Amino acid sequence: MTDTLDSQQAALFRDRFDRLHDAVAQMIVGQTDVIRDVLIALAANGHVLLEGVPGLGKTLLVRSLAEAVELQFSRVQFTPDLMPADIVGTHIISEDESGRRAMRFQDGPVFTQILLADEINRATPKTQSALLEAMAERSVTTAGTPRPLPRPFFVLATQNPLEMEGTYPLPEAQLDRFFSKVTVPFPTLDELSGIIDRTTGTATPTVPKVMTADELLAMQQTVRQVYLPDPVKRYALRLVLGSHPDGPGATAISRASLRYGASPRGAQAVILGARVRALLDGRTNVAFEDVRGALKPALRHRIIRNFEAEGAGRSPDSILDDLLAEVPDDGASVATSVGVTAQA
Repeated sequence: MTDTLDSQQAALFRDRFDRLHDAVAQMIVGQTDVIRDVLIALAANGHVLLEGVPGLGKTLLVRSLAEAVELQFSRVQFTPDLMPADIVGTHIISEDESGRRAMRFQDGPVFTQILLADEINRATPKTQSALLEAMAERSVTTAGTPRPLPRPFFVLATQNPLEMEGTYPLPEAQLDRFFSKVTVPFPTLDELSGIIDRTTGTATPTVPKVMTADELLAMQQTVRQVYLPDPVKRYALRLVLGSHPDGPGATAISRASLRYGASPRGAQAVILGARVRALLDGRTNVAFEDVRGALKPALRHRIIRNFEAEGAGRSPDSILDDLLAEVPDDGASVATSVGVTAQA
């Protein structure tokens, strides 16, 4: 049971979110929805998978985020020859002042607060999976010893489209650890012009520091206090169950287009994403519309298409659109009748 969220806490959350968004946007031309979805995941204490072709500013976005928040930052460039120890760390032999040798653990780059896993699908599945425990447990185990990671801990991985040469699909178990998958679109003509002006001129924009680690942790705690009406919760769960083609709540689109549906982690991501969206809309309760807005980032990487859907070129987003159209919300009046505006 969470404490009641008041309007002052909700307003403070939105103010901090907007300041962080504006700071990152000083370095990124356009991509407003991408920045917003990444920050929603950060506020929900989840990890993000960014997909797009090289050169769209994915790495710059993460670096800008690290500069805007006073957090430790590490970057790992994934390559086919990268080994798990290159990420987690390893034991090495060292000498003390008296010349005696001993084994000590050398931290890997995962011991940070914001980890950029750049081009994660360039590495082999064994190395990709080295992040599993860190993402799920916020700790790593080496030689039988658990080692907690700093808080907050946020993994933002970039990947190239799977059709590109030299890429390896992420294991399903690791995909499920990502709170959301955000697709980075190619810039428009005006956005591309802005990128050229910003990157080929003499001006060098900087990212102001607008938040501390403690403020970010407070935001993450605020998210979990947002009220979730039972009809809205059941709507979100029906959407997740409707993605399972063999389940009792299977929908026509899941039976026609999917092999596997979303996991319980998918339901958690939908609910937490909806809670953040409610706060950004000035409410302290979740509405049906918040669930609909959170669905695609939370589930597009968790549903697995069947052969027919892949052959027909059906994207996960189009399948989720059909899922939303097929699953009723039992009347929006139920959600909006409880605290439409911020509670006093």
